[in-house]
Amino acid sequence: MTKTTFSRFRRTALAAIAISGLAPLASAQQPIVIKFSHVVANDTPKGKGAERFKELAEKATKGRVKVEVYPNSTLYKDKEELEALQLGAVQMLAPSLAKFGPLGVKEFEVFDLPYIFPNRAVLQRVTEGPVGQGLFQKLEGKGIKGLAYWDNGMKVMTANKPLHKVTDFRGLKMRIQSSKVLDEQFRALKANPQVLAFSEVYQALQTGVVDGSENTPSNVFTQKMHEVQSNLTVSDHGYIGYAVIVNKKFWDSLPADVRTQLEGAMKEATAYANTIAQKENDDALAAIKASGKTKVYYLTDEEKAEWRKALMPVHKSMTSRVGKDLIEAIYKESEAAGVKMN
Repeated sequence: MTKTTFSRFRRTALAAIAISGLAPLASAQQPIVIKFSHVVANDTPKGKGAERFKELAEKATKGRVKVEVYPNSTLYKDKEELEALQLGAVQMLAPSLAKFGPLGVKEFEVFDLPYIFPNRAVLQRVTEGPVGQGLFQKLEGKGIKGLAYWDNGMKVMTANKPLHKVTDFRGLKMRIQSSKVLDEQFRALKANPQVLAFSEVYQALQTGVVDGSENTPSNVFTQKMHEVQSNLTVSDHGYIGYAVIVNKKFWDSLPADVRTQLEGAMKEATAYANTIAQKENDDALAAIKASGKTKVYYLTDEEKAEWRKALMPVHKSMTSRVGKDLIEAIYKESEAAGVKMN
């Protein structure tokens, strides 16, 4: 079967599955099913947030809605889930913000820019303000409705060698999500970026297909990446967050009162997920240290300044992709919070 034939076959299969997904009210006696698919473990901020939403949604709707959570890529992998959502084969996702660039909404890759968020206060101003809502509006033309932004946290670097100085990255094969910004980030460090699905990272690290990766401590620990990486650097150079999204046609077909109840459940689940994100990462980092399998290193102020000097030019080089106005809008939020970006 050729790649083109397989792609057509997969789209046909997904479309067939979607028939029931886009008709939530087919039977008054049956609950409305929301399939919530994601690619990380249950015991991560996103995993726990999804489970909390399920609990709150089913309670708020008094059983009119049933939420089925599928973690760890058990339903769809990174590269499949957005297409499945658009076709209605799954109703809800929480993909990382980097996933929307390949979909054609490249402005979301602004979240991938290194050192774009100096602190969590600035991040919150962006996601909860006009910038975040404006980005959600860009998804609607793709048949997607944005409901909430969920935090994961700030990223660390891992490899089988110490990563203290910029020169330590030279020649390393570093796993990235499919993001032009992340590609540019590692090229600025003279490393070789390699796009891999999240579910494939552990094996790729274990077998040496890639030398290292960037992620949050909670993802590193729950996926056991620390068992196949000898060094971890706490760099806080970038951010990983998620957008909780639904199939817009499905969402619009719901009774108004059910939508209101689900919005309330999502608001409460979002507050919960974002509150626990920092603690989950702190606990994961402590567990990685306790395992004795990985040496954890914190950048000095001088080393962090060197990293920042090497990576800040990525903002300028990616202006044409993510938009000058968008980058400047985030800079203004930083300045409003008392932080200068240049």
